[in-house]
Amino acid sequence: MNSVEGLSIDFLVYNVYGFACYAIFNTAFFFSREIGDEYARRNDGHRNLVRFNDLFFSYHALALSLVTFSQSFWYKRSDTQNASSTVRVFFLVTFAGLIASMLFASPYATVYYLSFIKLGCSMVKYIPQVWINYRRKSTAGWSIHNILLDFTGGVLSFTQLFMDAFRLGTVGDVLGNPVKLGLGMASIGFDLVFMGQHYVWFAEDRRRYKDIESQLDVHNQSSEYGSTNNSDDEGTAA
Repeated sequence: MNSVEGLSIDFLVYNVYGFACYAIFNTAFFFSREIGDEYARRNDGHRNLVRFNDLFFSYHALALSLVTFSQSFWYKRSDTQNASSTVRVFFLVTFAGLIASMLFASPYATVYYLSFIKLGCSMVKYIPQVWINYRRKSTAGWSIHNILLDFTGGVLSFTQLFMDAFRLGTVGDVLGNPVKLGLGMASIGFDLVFMGQHYVWFAEDRRRYKDIESQLDVHNQSSEYGSTNNSDDEGTAA
């Protein structure tokens, strides 16, 4: 369809900003001995629970978020689809805080600040899309498959966090990675809302939209068939 109509631009901005912060956070905890030692010192010698799959997920999500964000410039969108003043203020305030943290706080505190930026992005990024779907009383033009995958990932991430903690006998370490815990809770909660909008509350509009798409496909196929026949008739006449 080559269109991003029905998609929240704020959602795309929060995604790129949040996953960039999350990728840096996971990279620091996975590779930096200084960050790892500081975590252990503050948590009774326990090592952090950031794993390679967390690192891969954050960079994979960042790459796809950048692709989706770039599509909002290439493909058709309505004149009102722009980043809101809310997301602009959020970015400026949190980025200013990041600069201040880099100048005056420890690397450990700065890395944790990045994780809370990501958590803040995830807590608010879904709200614009929930509102757009509600205002339009429709989820047309917006993919439910992303939500189903996000829900699955949230459940698995949640499960892994608790399994690692139980395996190491340090259940309290679940709270040592608040961003992963918060991300799992936020994604599962909002995904349930999105699934309710798509499959229950606005399901009738979704079916009507599919019927219109089917009619357009039939019309386009008929037009192409008619053009082909006309060309054949002209060739025969010649």
